[in-house]
Amino acid sequence: MDAPHLSTASAGQAPLRFGEFVPLAAALMALTALGIDSMLPALPAIGTSLGVDSANHRQFVITAFLVGFAVAQLAYGPLSDRFGRRPVLLVALGCYVVTCAIAAISGSFVLLLVARVAMGTAAAGARVVTVALVRDCYSGRAMARVMSLVFIVFMAAPIFAPAVGQIILSAGGSWRTIFWGIGAIAGLVLLWFALRMPETLAVDARQSLHPARVVADYGLMLRDRAAVGYTIATGLLSGALFGFIGSVQQVMADVFHRPDLLTVVFAGVASTMALGSFLNSRIVMRLGTRVISHTALTLLTLIAAVHLAVTVLGWETLWSFAVLQALMMACFGLATSNFSAMAMERMGAIAGTASSLQGFVTTLAGALIGAAIGQAFDGTTIPLYSGFLLMGALSLVVVAVTERGRMFRPS
Repeated sequence: MDAPHLSTASAGQAPLRFGEFVPLAAALMALTALGIDSMLPALPAIGTSLGVDSANHRQFVITAFLVGFAVAQLAYGPLSDRFGRRPVLLVALGCYVVTCAIAAISGSFVLLLVARVAMGTAAAGARVVTVALVRDCYSGRAMARVMSLVFIVFMAAPIFAPAVGQIILSAGGSWRTIFWGIGAIAGLVLLWFALRMPETLAVDARQSLHPARVVADYGLMLRDRAAVGYTIATGLLSGALFGFIGSVQQVMADVFHRPDLLTVVFAGVASTMALGSFLNSRIVMRLGTRVISHTALTLLTLIAAVHLAVTVLGWETLWSFAVLQALMMACFGLATSNFSAMAMERMGAIAGTASSLQGFVTTLAGALIGAAIGQAFDGTTIPLYSGFLLMGALSLVVVAVTERGRMFRPS
């Protein structure tokens, strides 16, 4: 296929072949996971290098990224609705490369945290604009299928990112080298996007940046029952996920005394999220988003209850931890890929603004909840699975209210 002309794509039509559109969208979103998960093996080295004695405080390297990522999403949506997807994303990717370099040369923990906030701020553009790109080109179950496929590649980053970080450290490299590597990968994605992806937002569909318009669009989203409900549910589940990401290094080191197996266990757990999304892509057109996501959320909550019971009874082993966590993450992948599609289903006219507000809510809520779970780490997995059970149960309540009690119905 010839390179596309860098002009506006027709509404509702993908500008690239399906086989290239999905990997490019996934690569854009994977920059976020890469910026988070590659740091996990390096947290002890960062603490030692920059004089951070508390293991719990090292988790702020993750939290700082998430806070910047959350807040910045509010700006990217209106900007992409006004100026188009392409220029906004090009600027965001360029900033991501620069902030990776700043993080790599940081000489203090405070400067590193500032750089991490800036990295998250830049990465937010990839998340918001990519969701808007998908919504520009697909809708309904087709969008859910595309998002599931995007999530498969997106979730490959957590599988490989910690391993890459561990390999760099094991080979005698510094934690700073990890940041240089992330910046190089981001540069390649920037080049791919610049050369291949045209604009997907029609000129006559662009929105004003006037505050009244932005507030009005936020109001449209906030008045949509499905958009609000599934955004809140995703935020709650994200909190449990971020709690796991923030504390898994300490769990492996302090609970099971096997820090050397961090990358293996993390890869195994993350791979089931990808498998869940892949399964969703194969069955969602037949079963519908609600049947799949509601069933997956129910199973996630039940497994969390079992895992908490196992921990409280003192039966927790490395095997039980890995297996039960992997099952929960498979359910997470099935649920959240559909939640995202349902939250955006009626947001086509304001896809960028809606995506930004939804991303802000889910990420900020997830970051704060995850930080609370992570900081509660006490040498056991009880805080982690108490958090998973509570967030799963609350998500079930939110979804039930959103659907007015009519759950598991075809859609």
